[in-house]
Amino acid sequence: MLDKMKQLYQLQKKAKEIQKNLRNIEIEAKSSNGLVTVVYNGEQKMVSIDLDQSLLGPDHKQQLEQTIVRVVAEAQSRAQAIATEKTKGVMKEMGMNIPGL
Repeated sequence: MLDKMKQLYQLQKKAKEIQKNLRNIEIEAKSSNGLVTVVYNGEQKMVSIDLDQSLLGPDHKQQLEQTIVRVVAEAQSRAQAIATEKTKGVMKEMGMNIPGL
């Protein structure tokens, strides 16, 4: 029993360390023309968005909206993949066999 508690404590410690590391990872996604840049962290939270000045006119509203949606989705997907990869080892150690991990 004590051994299991010790093991659980170590796994919790690893999980907190992974979470801290994820917070410090930045994932950048850019539009194909480089005019929109989105940065997410490993916790899958948006950190920043940068829009080229040329996109801010009323003539570009629809293009800008579509580009933002695409780039945000790409950044979020990458952040999710990184978080999954980083947590995979801890989940296996805990005996949690989750399909897809």
